[in-house]
Amino acid sequence: MARGSGFHQETKAGAFFMATLVMWVVSVLWEMLFNKRAELVPILLGFIFYQSANWVIRSLLLNHDPLFVNTCVSLLHSSTTSASVLFILVNQLMISSGVNVNQMFEHSQLVEHTWPWAFTALCFSCGYFAYDQLDMLLHRLYSGWIPSILVHHLLLLVCFTLALYRNVTINYLILTLICELHSVFLHLRKVRRMAGFRDSSSIFVKVEWVLNWTTLVLARVVSHLLITVKLIRDASKFDKGGVELPLALFGMAGMNLLNTFLGIDLFKAYRREINPPRSHQNHHD
Repeated sequence: MARGSGFHQETKAGAFFMATLVMWVVSVLWEMLFNKRAELVPILLGFIFYQSANWVIRSLLLNHDPLFVNTCVSLLHSSTTSASVLFILVNQLMISSGVNVNQMFEHSQLVEHTWPWAFTALCFSCGYFAYDQLDMLLHRLYSGWIPSILVHHLLLLVCFTLALYRNVTINYLILTLICELHSVFLHLRKVRRMAGFRDSSSIFVKVEWVLNWTTLVLARVVSHLLITVKLIRDASKFDKGGVELPLALFGMAGMNLLNTFLGIDLFKAYRREINPPRSHQNHHD
């Protein structure tokens, strides 16, 4: 009975998140077709690109496990997104050379202006989160009554698209995507283990863990905390009565909370991988 109840709750959760995804799709298509927002087309292109990558990976690999294919596409997204974010930041730093670089991170620059390629990169990444949400729902790659991964994607889709519709805080959101540097090693570890390579004594695995922890702290925890502090310090500079500040603070609160849970889960995974159960090893000796 308990298992049946849990399955029923997961089905209800899946139906809810599928309904929110459909509403999001209708909203984006409305903006593009009826409000003639052609600049939002990269959202659709991002969705097509990552869905196509899913099909290609599925056809090329012998392992057709939906979770393995989904993780490979996630690794592709984190790699391309982190590369694009670094490109945008370096390009802007080069443009700002000879000028006070601190101006690059002033409130008006982060809220009202948009760095070159930032809008397109955010659209493309938004298309990925829509693809990933759909893929997880179709293949039931989630668990629990309130799946954290689906909540995470829904939160990002809402924050990203509202910013894109209003063309505000684009640069802020690009800064939040620095966390994809950590996601590269997070997904790499998952792909490695699913491919059967689990030798924790190997140099590759040890280096991978060093990079995993380093990027978790710097690219995810520290960067998101700094963005949160920046938002709080500049709270008085936001338009009074606007939705930008409450939405940004709510979004960052959610991200920081998810980062905490992610850090805990990663620590548990590290302990399991570095110190595998003795009884399990002896049983196979």
